[in-house]
This record gives sequence, C-alpha cells and structure tokens, in this order.
Amino acid sequence: MSHEELLALPTTISIETAARAIGFGRTRAYELARREQFPCKVIRVGVSYRVVTVDLRRLLGIEPS
Repeated sequence: MSHEELLALPTTISIETAARAIGFGRTRAYELARREQFPCKVIRVGVSYRVVTVDLRRLLGIEPS
C-alpha cells in the first residue's frame, strides 16, 4: 500500500487490509490475532477482527503531515 493509501484509511480497518499493509498473509494475520500477538491493536467485533489504523500507521512509521 502506498503512503497516501495508508493515510486515507478510516479509523479501523479489516485485519486483511492491515495484513496487506504489513506484508502478512491472511492466514498468518488471523493466527496472530487469535493468539493476541498481532503487532498492533486488534478489536474483535463479533466474528470479525478490526485493526486500529493509528496503531498500524505508528507500526509502519507513517504519521499524518
């Protein structure tokens, strides 16, 4: 994902989108989330996982200008 795409993301995103930004595969992302080892904050909403975008940006070293 480009710098501009990452800055345009909403407050929370799907775990698949976060995994793509980090470079993980879908299976690996869900595995880490289930073990509570995903590298940024994950919120479980029902059966889905949402990633807090500000934590993802911080992990990737991307801050809004």
